[in-house]
Amino acid sequence: MSPSHRTRLSSLRYATSALALLLAGCVSGPDHVPPEMPLPAQFEEGGSKSNGNVVTAEWWTAYRDERLNGLVAHGLSENLDVLQALESINAASANVTVAGAGALPSLSVDASHTVSGEKGRLCTTVGTTNTTAGGVSLSWLLDVFGQYRRSKESAIASLGAAYATADNAKLTFLKDLVESYIDARYYQERITLSQANLKSRQQTYELTQLQLKAGAASRLDVVQAEGLVQSTKSEIPGLEQSFTESAHHIATLLGMPAASLMGELQKSAGQPVFRGDIRAGIPADLIRNRPDIRKAERELAAAVADIGAAEAELYPSISLSGSISPSWVKSSGARGASLTSWSFGPTLNLPIFDGGKLRANVDIEKSDARTQYLAWKAAVLNGVEEVENALSAVRHDTQTLEPLRRQVQTAQESLALSTTSYKNGASSLLDVLDAQRSVSDAEASLAATVQQVAKDYVDLYVAVGAGYLTGEEPIASKQGAKPG
Repeated sequence: MSPSHRTRLSSLRYATSALALLLAGCVSGPDHVPPEMPLPAQFEEGGSKSNGNVVTAEWWTAYRDERLNGLVAHGLSENLDVLQALESINAASANVTVAGAGALPSLSVDASHTVSGEKGRLCTTVGTTNTTAGGVSLSWLLDVFGQYRRSKESAIASLGAAYATADNAKLTFLKDLVESYIDARYYQERITLSQANLKSRQQTYELTQLQLKAGAASRLDVVQAEGLVQSTKSEIPGLEQSFTESAHHIATLLGMPAASLMGELQKSAGQPVFRGDIRAGIPADLIRNRPDIRKAERELAAAVADIGAAEAELYPSISLSGSISPSWVKSSGARGASLTSWSFGPTLNLPIFDGGKLRANVDIEKSDARTQYLAWKAAVLNGVEEVENALSAVRHDTQTLEPLRRQVQTAQESLALSTTSYKNGASSLLDVLDAQRSVSDAEASLAATVQQVAKDYVDLYVAVGAGYLTGEEPIASKQGAKPG
């Protein structure tokens, strides 16, 4: 082999290698790097131990209410907001295919058959002509600068954001359902207390009437006692309406008619009380566990990939196209003949003057990426704030429970003493009525605090991003959340 021939072969090999490297590794724009920000080692009122992965922790079971557990299990698969969010995953998944299709070769095939002829006094040919033709067209836009690779990367990140959106919808559903259930049980407790107070006040009213007949009470005492009875009666319809609205909302969250659930919820089960541990973890856990933070990170990844797609449009594009069109023609009385035409060649598109449009598109995508980074930081800080507030609320509200329980006991004891004293004529009716009001207010305050403490735990576990996935779901969700 001559030296010049070897030189040409060597040059060809280097050119081929360079082209392969260009097609495989030349991708415009920056690569996404998971964002970071400084966070404290622990929450102000929390510990230093990490929570780990809590997305499957069924924290609501700590209320030890089987009816609540059943509602949650049913609702996670039937809630309409959750189902809508899950459906968006299908669209995002299909968009990944659409985004990657541009970088693949496109092949189309067509075929036709026509019969032609002439009729009339001025015809020049006799008989018919049969023409059969076909065609194969191939086109391939070489993704030299990675426009379609970046577009597919953006679509994969958007798919991860869709998974995180669905997870966030489940977490929002859990918060709404459990808190609505706590509200419904609170209103039931208030109705029970009001009915008991009504009975007590009705007895006082009847006692006052007897005292009036015996000359030991005045008409004013009777009127005041009756006024307290009517006041208590007026509270009950409003509480019943609030319970009904809470029950209706629970039914809506479960995607079912309200009437089908009312009978079950009307069976009183007492106010839910959380009997589990406080697991707040550390601030760094939130980045992994909270779906809104993962969603923000995936949207940032999509925005960074869009920068590369926009930058790729600044550079030349090369496409290869070719076609083959065979045909066969046969006229009456003649032998058939065939003809095949073909074409193949590259096309170069070089953007030169565009009025600054392409460069402006890059600037737009860079600005969007910076915006998404700020949104991610805001999501992290918002998550930290929510956990801090929930921890503080749990601690402070829990501290008020025991004093309120003691207050109820002392108010009830005071009522018993004042009632006995009134019967013996040693005190006025006003003392009894004041004691009854104190009992009613103390019991209402205790019930409201029990309700609030139960909801504080909901806020805490929702804030740390716990419990929105069942045991079968994390794998699929994590796949969708992976960086493209």
